Amino acid sequence: MLFLRRLTAGDLRTLPRFLASVSGKEHVPARHLGHDHNIGMPGEAAPHNTEQITCNSVLQRLSNLLFYTVSEGQEQLPVYKFVNSLKANGILTSDPRLKDCMDMLQQTVQELATGAVMDREMFQKCVQSNIVFLTQIVCKKLAIPDFEQFTLHVNRLYENASALDKGEVANYIPQLAKSSPERWGVSLCTVDGQRHSIGDTGVPFCLQSCVKPLKYSIAVNDLGTDFVHQHMGKEPSGNRFNKLSLNHEGKPHNPMVNAGAIVVCSLIKPSTNKAEKFDYIMQSLKNMAGNEFVGFSNATFQSEKETGDRNYAIGYYMKEKKCFPSGIDMISALDLYFQLCSIEVTCESGSVIAATLANGGICPITGQRVLSAEAVRNTLSLMHSCGMYDFSGQFAFHVGLPAKSGVSGAILLVVPNVMGVFCWSPPLDRIGNSVRGIHFCQELVSLFNFHNYDNLRHCVRKLDPRKERSEAQQKTVVNLLFAAYSGDVSALRRFALSAMDMEQKDYDSRTALHVAAAEEFNELR
Repeated sequence: MLFLRRLTAGDLRTLPRFLASVSGKEHVPARHLGHDHNIGMPGEAAPHNTEQITCNSVLQRLSNLLFYTVSEGQEQLPVYKFVNSLKANGILTSDPRLKDCMDMLQQTVQELATGAVMDREMFQKCVQSNIVFLTQIVCKKLAIPDFEQFTLHVNRLYENASALDKGEVANYIPQLAKSSPERWGVSLCTVDGQRHSIGDTGVPFCLQSCVKPLKYSIAVNDLGTDFVHQHMGKEPSGNRFNKLSLNHEGKPHNPMVNAGAIVVCSLIKPSTNKAEKFDYIMQSLKNMAGNEFVGFSNATFQSEKETGDRNYAIGYYMKEKKCFPSGIDMISALDLYFQLCSIEVTCESGSVIAATLANGGICPITGQRVLSAEAVRNTLSLMHSCGMYDFSGQFAFHVGLPAKSGVSGAILLVVPNVMGVFCWSPPLDRIGNSVRGIHFCQELVSLFNFHNYDNLRHCVRKLDPRKERSEAQQKTVVNLLFAAYSGDVSALRRFALSAMDMEQKDYDSRTALHVAAAEEFNELR
């Protein structure tokens, strides 16, 4: 019975306390961990206080429990099995937070003469710099615990939207007219960096109007809300996004219409030259994307300039109405506007940008604060009210989430504190939104309780991927007692590592310890 007692009184109870001691919270959000270089590890210089000795002891136990959980009680762990356990929870091997671990793993595999199989000592060497984050992954303490089940639902929604064949590719910008109507991709990234992609998610495309909330957030981050809104309003315009009109104060209605977006371009880094300003915004977007792909399409930029008569008209009209700050060259602001519309992303990199907004301005895969919380809050508010062209009210009503669409067929969707989603499908409806993208967003919220008001009392209960399913929770009690009944040590290790309450009782108030004692399993001593 000693083994069960040790799991219950030692590792299981110490793990939550240890994780809390690292972050000051009940569970450490993986997005705030990064590399665990500041934590003492076995093999380092001898600690000088009791607290660090305890820390090292817990880390040693975490490493052992992690090893036996992934290896299912075996003394040898194939590398592919470890990698698959990460992918099953949505964590990519290219995740920057796991760079130390993956580099060491690759080096270890190259040195192994017996194939890609690790023993406990080799495994500890590979994972020691990321042990807390890896433990969270295996413990399913990330934003979406049952990530595999969640992605099955997402894949089904994707396939349902694939069948839609309505809509037309935008043709008023010649370069966009060349896009294939068959392209369709969806990527998501949670605030803990869990990733999933399906479809044409590695194909670059232009952001177009999806860049508007991003450059607005940069402007507010740098200049503050009050200064930015001296030059534009906050209300939906009620007009087409490219209409030549201003509000009753003679300002653009909001930063999500073309007039407001052009003024935003004049506000960012006004004292720098064109090249420096463009490089600054590009670097900011790369930081939001966790240094994943952010490119530029010169062909689209040239096409935008050649066919941008309406935007030039808006620019001259605003110049007449003195909408720009003094000393600003309107043509330079328009050039930057066209350039930013021509910035390229993929669904994969775009989903990280969306997740940075969902995570309050901190990139989930790098841990870098890119935007202030104020900038993100204001950006999401305007996306919610003005982000979907003339469909903004309908979208807010049915989907209830901040989003921004672009005529390239892109939709940037934010589920605050949960995840960011990026959809891309070129065929557009009459308003200018992606047909497949709108359908996907509506179906996503129909299935999951992501709508802002889904959590009201007496609402119809939808699936909540942020929680373990109740039937799964009930099943764990049965599995725990059965493992004790059958003497399954490896299963008990897995339960302990997942921070399960080892003292759970059945209908007759029996715990796993009672069951194991009744069966007289001496090997558990």
